Amino acid sequence: MKRLEIFVESVILASRWLLVAFYIGLGLALALYAITFGFKLWDFATHMIGMGETETILKVLGLIDAALIASLVVMVIISGYENFVSRFDNEDDVHWLGQIDAGSLKIKVASTIVAISSIHLLQIFLNVPQYTDNQIMWYTLLHLTFIVSALFLALIDRISRKPGKGKEPDL
Repeated sequence: MKRLEIFVESVILASRWLLVAFYIGLGLALALYAITFGFKLWDFATHMIGMGETETILKVLGLIDAALIASLVVMVIISGYENFVSRFDNEDDVHWLGQIDAGSLKIKVASTIVAISSIHLLQIFLNVPQYTDNQIMWYTLLHLTFIVSALFLALIDRISRKPGKGKEPDL
């Protein structure tokens, strides 16, 4: 019976390597997203001279939004691999790797989502005539929901931390 238990545990532990397919897929998606970012940047650069201030701000906010999304994907890939699959051998190159656990990753993801939502809401506010009052209300409520969710995740993480574990360093 012990041999069966060891075999089952080995299979379960080995199954974590299936996550690698997801992280590689996210890496490929990031590469494709980088191509779309290049097109957005090219479009901005070639049309910048004739743009008004509001349109320029909207284009720059779109680029910032893309950078935040890309950073979020990288954070999930690296932290997920480190936390659930295997430790990186070259931790000197990325010193922060061992400092992000699953709980702090959730908070960082939630914070990034709030930042992305903030950019989208700012884009909406800069284009108020294109939206109804009802749409603006719902976008604002959705943004507030993201903020409250992020705050609750941070609170839960703070409450669940073990005394003496210390403060997690910022990235």
